[in-house]
Amino acid sequence: MKKTVLAFSRITAPMVERLQQDFNVIVPNPKLGDINAQFNQALPQAHGLIGAGRKLGQAQLEHAQQLQVVSSVSVGYDNYDLAYFNQRGIALTNTPDVLTESTADLGFALLMSAARRVAELDAWTKAGEWKATVGPGLFGSDVHGKTLGIVGLGNIGAAIARRGRFGFNMPVIYSGNSRKTALEQELGAQYRSLDALLAEADFVVLMVPLGAATTHLIGARELQLMKPSAFLINVSRGPVVDEAALIAALQDGTIRGAGLDVYEKEPLSESPLFQLANAVTLPHVGSATAETREAMANRAIDNLRAALLGERPRDLVNPQVWK
Repeated sequence: MKKTVLAFSRITAPMVERLQQDFNVIVPNPKLGDINAQFNQALPQAHGLIGAGRKLGQAQLEHAQQLQVVSSVSVGYDNYDLAYFNQRGIALTNTPDVLTESTADLGFALLMSAARRVAELDAWTKAGEWKATVGPGLFGSDVHGKTLGIVGLGNIGAAIARRGRFGFNMPVIYSGNSRKTALEQELGAQYRSLDALLAEADFVVLMVPLGAATTHLIGARELQLMKPSAFLINVSRGPVVDEAALIAALQDGTIRGAGLDVYEKEPLSESPLFQLANAVTLPHVGSATAETREAMANRAIDNLRAALLGERPRDLVNPQVWK
């Protein structure tokens, strides 16, 4: 008898077809009414869940008594109550590595856009303001040769550092929970405490996972440590930054600018950030390329299929539940 897979976000027709080879597949459809109601109604039947963007813990899953695995189409897993998953013996999988290069591309694009005022000057040009050669009031900042500070030198952080070091001749400094000696040798990177990095870097790129220790890691005190000419780039998780403190720092010139792909509340439809010319704001699109999203989907399906067929998934977040 086939096991049942329930999608908790929209999945593509090719994904459904792949899953249907081995499982019964339920995909809530907005044309059939409330998505959440459909999801909750189908939960008791589900042996596996697949998707992204939905918080899942005891309150959401207490009636999913057949549930064996949640396959997240993402790298981060802060949406999931891991302690509850472990208590229930529910496997959690994610899709690491697949989106490393795409997210690093986006992170460096934000850095470049903030420094050279790309979004601001694009809007200025389209508004018909270009009537003469631009003056110092519209000048940007150089990127090449500037100091690149990476907070969290994991896979994506290292990929961004490579772009800066080898593409733009940027000295690289980093902070984190541990030294990365191999990357220090490869990139000439130097370790700093967080406070020292903030004071020294021309560009501070945040690439840490979200947790108790990193929530509001960057607040008013930390922003005050940065150079007035420095830029903050966040492609990790929104709550890593105290958004109100960042808005104030951008408004009063504590720092020069920011490039943001993530926010404390998402989707973000209204914010003072939208009125700030020195803030580049994107709608959480770090991995949003056709190629990367397809690769992530296939990796998530592979993980889900393995777990439900009794094979150890490649990307098991909580290996202690695997018997």
